[in-house]
Amino acid sequence: MRSEATPGEDPFDQETVSLLRQPKAVWATAGASVVAFMGIGLVDPILPSIAKGLEATPSQVSLLFTSYFLITAVAMLVTGFVSSRIGGRRTLLAGLALVVVFAALSGTSSSVAELVGFRAGWGLGNALFVSTALAVIVGAAAGGSSAAILLYESALGLGMACGPLLGALLGDASWRYPFFGTAALMAIGFVCITAFLKEQPKPARRTSLLDPVKALGHGGLASVAASAFFYNYAFFTILAFTPFVLNMTPYKSGAVFFAWGLLLAVFSVLVAPRLQRRFGSLKVLGASLVLLAADLVVLGYGSHTTAIVCTIVSGALIGMNNTVYTELALGVSDAPRPVASAGYNFVRWFAAAAAPYLAPRIEEWSNIHIPFVVAAVAALLGAVVVRVRRSALTHEAEELEPKHATEDGVTVFAG
Repeated sequence: MRSEATPGEDPFDQETVSLLRQPKAVWATAGASVVAFMGIGLVDPILPSIAKGLEATPSQVSLLFTSYFLITAVAMLVTGFVSSRIGGRRTLLAGLALVVVFAALSGTSSSVAELVGFRAGWGLGNALFVSTALAVIVGAAAGGSSAAILLYESALGLGMACGPLLGALLGDASWRYPFFGTAALMAIGFVCITAFLKEQPKPARRTSLLDPVKALGHGGLASVAASAFFYNYAFFTILAFTPFVLNMTPYKSGAVFFAWGLLLAVFSVLVAPRLQRRFGSLKVLGASLVLLAADLVVLGYGSHTTAIVCTIVSGALIGMNNTVYTELALGVSDAPRPVASAGYNFVRWFAAAAAPYLAPRIEEWSNIHIPFVVAAVAALLGAVVVRVRRSALTHEAEELEPKHATEDGVTVFAG
């Protein structure tokens, strides 16, 4: 829970002060987290360049996201199993090592098939890292779990914003350079965590591979996961398909998605919690999903300038959705939070894998507008699930101070 504020003080301001007073181990893990989340949007500005360089179609290049998130989804069943046996520090280092290797290999690819395969290995490493990072930050942070969570969410937003920027800056010279740059940064993160982070205590109970699946038997958690599945389809249609629609230079595309990421970070960390406290989680989530659907339709049918504006604006809506979904998933069921998180992520990341593949396919079968219409319908279906299943979600959603995470040390992987 959030720390208590004295009368007249804003608890978020208190958390900001605590945020800056952290040991080196926390900063090392948070810094590596920024780079890990950069990997999600890194390829956005260079998708057209990759397609040209490897003589691939948009639907083939979109498999870079599909392989990445498909492995991430399956890996969610494995990460808790691994970390509960070898410890958080070793899991982080294993994830970082895999990212370093497969990011570097991605830069050497001679075909789109090779690149897709290397991105899958990258996704496994990223899943191991990010599924453990918040647990480690909470365990090592000063100022309580609230400051640790705020630091982690800030790292998430900063990474999502800087990923496209790095991709643009390095990708303007060659589409290969962003992959080598990420490998180098993650290698630095590996060294920092090795030097500054001590091993964290292992959980009292080991997680089995089937525990996350069993947790989905809870109606509330299953409802959150189903709604997030539809939402993630809309989210990753924007992230993976829009660069082909905008058809801009890496610099311009990177600037658009940098602005998108900044809004995502600000609305996730600062705006969403305040709106939740005033209106309640379900109202904020439902309204944001409906607005996202409207934004997608306008993006799909508007002019080029309108598409740019709608892409940037979607970052604000995505940031709010990410925060609310995280809190609902962590608190709606009676399952241990690491287990509930894994089950929730297992479901929703399949949509993140499907959208980048299906969106260009739908365009090939119809026209450039229809992929955004399908994504808008998906966002509305997410809102419908929230509305229909509100009774199963009400207990957590009506909490004045939503639960992010506690001593269980769990993360809901970004996005």
